[in-house]
Amino acid sequence: MKNKMQLQFSALSQNESFARVTVAAFVAQLDPTLEELTEIKTVVSEAVTNAIIHGYEGDPDGIVYLSAAIEDNGTVELVIRDEGKGIEDIEEARQPLFTTKPELERSGMGFTIMENFMDDVEIQSQPELGTVVRLKKHLALKNALCN
Repeated sequence: MKNKMQLQFSALSQNESFARVTVAAFVAQLDPTLEELTEIKTVVSEAVTNAIIHGYEGDPDGIVYLSAAIEDNGTVELVIRDEGKGIEDIEEARQPLFTTKPELERSGMGFTIMENFMDDVEIQSQPELGTVVRLKKHLALKNALCN
C-alpha cells in the first residue's frame, strides 16, 4: 500500500517554503530522524527552486507539481514536475557547480545535493516540454507500523 499526496502551486519563490513544510509534515508520520527530515526538506527546496528559476525562469504563471508517496517499507518517493523550458543536457546539469544562471549567484549544486541526500535520483527532461525529478529515500523505520 502507498500513502500519497499531491500539490500544485504557482511558480513563485515564496511557495518553495510551502512545498518544503508540506512534504515534511507528510513524511513526519514515519517518525524520521531529524537528519532524514532535514535532507528531505533540502531536496524539496532544491527541486522546487530549480523548477521556478530554471524551468519557468520566474514566470509566475507556471505551475509546479509535487507528489509524495510513502510505501509500507518506509520508502519516500517525491516527484517534482514542471512544464517549463526543460534541460538541454541533463548530464551537464548534474555536474557540480554547473549553472545556467551565474548572474543570480546560483551555486550549481542542486542536483549534487539531491544525489547526496537521496538513495535514487532520476531526471527526465525535454526542451520546451519541462522536467520531472523523481527522488527516493529509504527511511530507517523505528517501528513496524507506518500506517
